[in-house]
Amino acid sequence: MSTATQPLSALYDPLVYETAPPLALIDELRAQHSVVWVDEKALPDWPGGNGFWLVLRHAEVSSVLKQPKLYSSAAGATQLRDPTTPTDLAYVQQMMLNMDPPVHSRLRRLLQNSFTSRAVAGLEQSIAGHARSIVDRIIAGQTSGECDFARDIAADMPLLCLADLFGMPAEDRYLLFDWANRVIGFQDPEYAVSASFDPSSGSDIAREALKLRPAPDQQGRMPDPRTRSGMPDLYHYAHLLARHKRGHPGDDIMSLLLAQVDEDGGSVSIAEFENLFWLFAVAGNETVRNGIPGGMIALLQNPQALRDLQADLSRLPRAVDEMLRWWTPVMIFRRTATTDTRLADVTIKKGDKVVVSFLSANRDERLFDDPQQFNINRHPNAHLTFGYGPHFCLGAQLARAQMNALFSEVLGRFASIEANGEPGFLRSNFQRGIKTLPIRWTTR
Repeated sequence: MSTATQPLSALYDPLVYETAPPLALIDELRAQHSVVWVDEKALPDWPGGNGFWLVLRHAEVSSVLKQPKLYSSAAGATQLRDPTTPTDLAYVQQMMLNMDPPVHSRLRRLLQNSFTSRAVAGLEQSIAGHARSIVDRIIAGQTSGECDFARDIAADMPLLCLADLFGMPAEDRYLLFDWANRVIGFQDPEYAVSASFDPSSGSDIAREALKLRPAPDQQGRMPDPRTRSGMPDLYHYAHLLARHKRGHPGDDIMSLLLAQVDEDGGSVSIAEFENLFWLFAVAGNETVRNGIPGGMIALLQNPQALRDLQADLSRLPRAVDEMLRWWTPVMIFRRTATTDTRLADVTIKKGDKVVVSFLSANRDERLFDDPQQFNINRHPNAHLTFGYGPHFCLGAQLARAQMNALFSEVLGRFASIEANGEPGFLRSNFQRGIKTLPIRWTTR
């Protein structure tokens, strides 16, 4: 039994995360347990549930992630909150994120050739160009200024890269911003109703899709984004884009994916494409979008590290991995036990929720020396930010490439960077999101 001094409800209460994750509680629990049971009580901003096993240490998190037959992504899906109805569960099970092998393996094989190191290297020129254009827009001929690093710099990088990957019009990219906000920020009253995209500036496909965008109800609530009815505009856009690409293929990843044939002679269906579009639009956006400002927070809190990187940008690759470890944008993922089993010193029953904490595993003293310290020279760095096992993130190389390019541009062109106010955080127990990060800067 835990002797934690803070209520365990702080682990899943979305309101807590608006200030900061309960890191002291997580560290305290990890010192006592590999795995701990957490009752899931109803809270003002959380409906409650049946409770879950929280896996805290790196070795046990890795063990869960590499055993999909024992710890299923499909049985209850991968979010802490249970799907409301069997229909909702069946819907999310159509997404690759919520599949188990061998169904998951087929789609992953069709995708993985598009995300090899060689494929990412082929995108590096365009990624560098996006980073340069973002910083050009911020500087705009000035020698000093202020901006919101999260909104004005970090948010646009994954949107531009995803537009390239999808082969979608660049002017439509802020649709991805709104869609990701609505899904990842469903617990946050601002992000849940995100509607920053201007239809008049978008493509014909965008305007057609937005006719289906749901409106908030009388209480200001949007429909659940984990249901198809909650995101009809996203799915309609994906459907129209896939139909266009079938007839007018390009050299983008999604055109190549639609043209691929698997070993049984099958290809990606329109329905599968729609769900893959959802996955990339959300997951492909959020890790980078929050990893970049999370890395900047690390540098602002550790100014010597910032100066060291400015003096030698060749140190960036290790620094980027340390940013991803230290900040950990995706904090948790859920699995469901398929049979009675033992993990560490606890007995887990069939059907129990098993929640792996990447945030905790990335701070595990058993693997990382002085894990609370941000260390740009940390090597090796076996963080679990991109997961582990069969669901290891296909876009990991692409995410690193984006972060390397943007920090190279920012640190290479700004002489000084300072905080200009307190950051604002997302209300979410899943994504360690940064909504605002005001900074002051001067150029070299």
